[in-house]
Amino acid sequence: MPAKRSTSIIKSPARFISHKVISLETKIVERFVPDGLLLFYLNTLDNRVPVKAIDGVVNGLGKLPSKVRSSLITATYNYIPDSVASSRKASAMISGIGKYIPDRIVPPESIEDWEHVKAKFHIPTLIAKERRKLKK
Repeated sequence: MPAKRSTSIIKSPARFISHKVISLETKIVERFVPDGLLLFYLNTLDNRVPVKAIDGVVNGLGKLPSKVRSSLITATYNYIPDSVASSRKASAMISGIGKYIPDRIVPPESIEDWEHVKAKFHIPTLIAKERRKLKK
């Protein structure tokens, strides 16, 4: 019984601090980052970054051990507060990057958490990727 209590005490401050810090960062982005700058960077990612570079990063993530990928997904789900998901700009940045993460690199034990993350931040499934390859 004491072991569970000590782990819950350890988790609680980490979650509290992460929620405070990430919420503050989200408020700063909402207030000071212009929509045009955000749109510029998301368009740059979509239109200027080569498909091979994005695939290389995704394949690099796929080579990480499944425990590491699983812990990243769990941390995203548990330690990013709901205020970030309700922030229009922060959610747009996360979904703009998250749409390039294919379901094939998600470990089987984290599929449910990944689905929750996709729903929380409105991450779409990237369908237009093949069309981009055909254009080039």
